[in-house]
Amino acid sequence: MATRYWAVSLPVAQGSSASALWSRLQESISKNAFDTPLYRFNIPNLRVGTLDSLLALSDDLLKSNNFIEGVSHKIRRQIEDLERVSGVVSSSLTVDGVPVDSYLTRFVWDEAKYPTMSPLREIVDGIHVQIAKIEDDLKVRVAEYSNVRSQLNAINRKQAGSLAIRDLSNLVKPQDIVTSEHLTTLLAIVPKYSQKDWLSSYEGLTSYVVPRSSKKLHEDNEYALFTVTLFNRDADNFRIKARERNFQIRDFEYNTETQETRKQELDKLTQDQETFRSSLLQWCYTSYGEVFSSWMHFCAVRVFTESILRYGLPPSFLSVVLSPSVKSEKKVRSILEGFCDNSNRYYI
Repeated sequence: MATRYWAVSLPVAQGSSASALWSRLQESISKNAFDTPLYRFNIPNLRVGTLDSLLALSDDLLKSNNFIEGVSHKIRRQIEDLERVSGVVSSSLTVDGVPVDSYLTRFVWDEAKYPTMSPLREIVDGIHVQIAKIEDDLKVRVAEYSNVRSQLNAINRKQAGSLAIRDLSNLVKPQDIVTSEHLTTLLAIVPKYSQKDWLSSYEGLTSYVVPRSSKKLHEDNEYALFTVTLFNRDADNFRIKARERNFQIRDFEYNTETQETRKQELDKLTQDQETFRSSLLQWCYTSYGEVFSSWMHFCAVRVFTESILRYGLPPSFLSVVLSPSVKSEKKVRSILEGFCDNSNRYYI
């Protein structure tokens, strides 16, 4: 189960400092909710802009956050599905090789990717565009993999169903079929518990059946597959008589070239499925790290923006990350409320 985190912003009182507030918060948490991990969430001094721009940005932040979080969950679920299908041992997700939990609790702003002097709207829009592109790429890659998988599943279903409907090509060998100017071999689907009836009656269904020509090729839970050789001119009449006895004659024509083509198609689809699955899984690992990193920078912008709107200028607040257990949530909320009144507390 994924660990739940809170990103919290607390106002620094006039005459105090973020460091002093941090020490007091550490002490209070350790005394009253010792099982709650607590970390600094280091947000740099970002470009504030105008009050109107902050208000407009604030209106869009929740919607954008839901979108980014949704994409991260999509990729994570895809990873879990692929790992399960592949039999791969689930591995911890990372950002550039760093486990996501460590990346979050030791967050460092990426100045090269998101210059702090850029307008906040520009940073947020850039993150949104990047995540939207990743989501589109995910859809294309998943569609490619699903298409190959569907084709392969369709072939496997034909080969794994009842003898009454399944593909018989992999059950019949060239030596099982007699084809000449006058003779032909038919394939009969016989109910499993009617095999004795078939063997005792097939030679007498019509006048031109080759004696002792029937051979059982396969049997499943419901039916048995038999061959029977007879004269070409009698084939249609034999089908009618067999149907009257509840024996099904399957249309089948053995063609070496067709069989080889089907085998090559199956082998190619099997190989393509493994290639697409491996490629998609590796892409998901990498993309999840990119999305998670962008999401953390977005959260930093969100905390910064809301803190300015709540606490005013100049920026004077302490941002932290906590991971309270379910049983400790009420206690931790009470501790946080003790450091500010309800109107001056912000957490996501």
